[in-house]
Amino acid sequence: MAASMLGRGVCGVRSFSVSVRCCWKRPDPPRVKRDPPQDIPGLERVTFADLGYYTPYLSKPVFPRWQPEHQDPQHYRSPPAQEMALYREEPAYIFNPKCRLLGGVKQALWLTKSSLIEGLPESIASICDDSAHTFPDPQKLLLNTVSNACLWSTIDKDEARSREEYCPLLLRGLLHLCRVHGFKYPQLTQRSFIDNYRMGTSWRRESILYMVRGMEGIVMSAKSPLEPLASPSDIQLTEQQGLSSLHPLHPAIDLQEANVYEERSYLGFRDGFPFSHPHTLYLLDPCSTKARFQPDQLRAKMIITAFGSAAAKAKMLFGEDVKALEKPVVVQSVGTDGQLFHFMVLQLNTLDLESSDGIKNIVWMDGDQALYDTARAKSKMIKNKTIPHGVRGLNPATFLKFWAMYLNGAI
Repeated sequence: MAASMLGRGVCGVRSFSVSVRCCWKRPDPPRVKRDPPQDIPGLERVTFADLGYYTPYLSKPVFPRWQPEHQDPQHYRSPPAQEMALYREEPAYIFNPKCRLLGGVKQALWLTKSSLIEGLPESIASICDDSAHTFPDPQKLLLNTVSNACLWSTIDKDEARSREEYCPLLLRGLLHLCRVHGFKYPQLTQRSFIDNYRMGTSWRRESILYMVRGMEGIVMSAKSPLEPLASPSDIQLTEQQGLSSLHPLHPAIDLQEANVYEERSYLGFRDGFPFSHPHTLYLLDPCSTKARFQPDQLRAKMIITAFGSAAAKAKMLFGEDVKALEKPVVVQSVGTDGQLFHFMVLQLNTLDLESSDGIKNIVWMDGDQALYDTARAKSKMIKNKTIPHGVRGLNPATFLKFWAMYLNGAI
């Protein structure tokens, strides 16, 4: 508002007038996207390149791309896919750690040609029931481990940690309990833990090339492989079992399609590494709001990752083109989102995956096992009911399954 203006009016009466300044601003006109200049044969475009400054009535010059004299990674541009050395006309469908299969466990079983058995194998379930291998005072130790991961924070005692923070802390805390109380078993000294497990392999399913690539989770490797859990007669019975159809879903849905790839099997271990047999893969849910996995998608990820590790190890032992394995390869997997735990064991019986007939691989799955019900840093009021703070609803039976899979192969 501008300053007021005073003056003499009619009959000497002082008049008062106010001028108002408008604060409304006219919006900028929308930008019109212009088409690039067209090259007309026989005509040369006149540009302002020689002048060195912008001139509105002259065309914009097009300069050649600057090429540094040395190899500079900041100015590197990858060539087109068709010009790369690893370009293939046939596409490959790659499963990476960020893939969330829409079909879940059913899609993972179809891709790996596996039959599903609910529950853990008898040899692992017997460890949980055997009093000779029970964990000493699991209630107190488990309470301290969960509280340390979820509640005990040096930043703010009244605020609980986010799932992205306490999920890896909880897994490492449980593994620490297993390492500390495993001194009675000498075979446990022949194992090693590796972070950011890197693995890759490829296989064909109904003439379509599938791959597993990526770096994910923690792997516990051992000097000796796990013994097969299914007998030869049980393996022969899988020929009579069928696979569920994925119709109307395509088997490669949610997988990354690529034309630049290399068919190579590796486990991330160097030659001569003593602990070269993958034992158990520990996978975590990304836990973020946008990338969080559903429980069925996390179980599917466990199956694909364990299958890739077993297939890569089988190709290293028996050759790249092996179909019928001389001895099955067994790999375990544990997945968690910080509260629910999923336990899975995969036995690789065959790599002849072209058709759905014949011998199939076997997957044992025991999912949706809650380690605790709630973990709150302070009390919370919901519908006039006070929910107490602390860790509530501890389930030591879930940890005993974790302990049994850790001991498998060492007893």
